[in-house]
Amino acid sequence: MRCGGTVIPTNMRCFVLNRKEDATGISGTGIVAEGVVFSNGWVALTWLTEFTSVVFYPALEHVEAIHGHGGKTTIEFLDE
Repeated sequence: MRCGGTVIPTNMRCFVLNRKEDATGISGTGIVAEGVVFSNGWVALTWLTEFTSVVFYPALEHVEAIHGHGGKTTIEFLDE
C-alpha cells in the first residue's frame, strides 16, 4: 500500500462499489463509493454521491449485504 509516496507493508485492501443498477434511485450508477478493508477486518466506506458520508462496518460481508442489492452493486478491489 502507498501512503504519501511511502510503501507501507499492510494487509489493508482498497475497493470501490460499482453500481450497475440503482435500486433506490439515490446514488446513481457507476463508481458510487470508495472503501478500505483494514487488516483487522473492519471496513470504512465513503460515498461519492451528492450527499456524502463516511460509514464503518465490522466486516465486508455487511457492506455487501446492505449495499449489494442482489448483485446490482459489486465490490471491486483495486489491487486485483
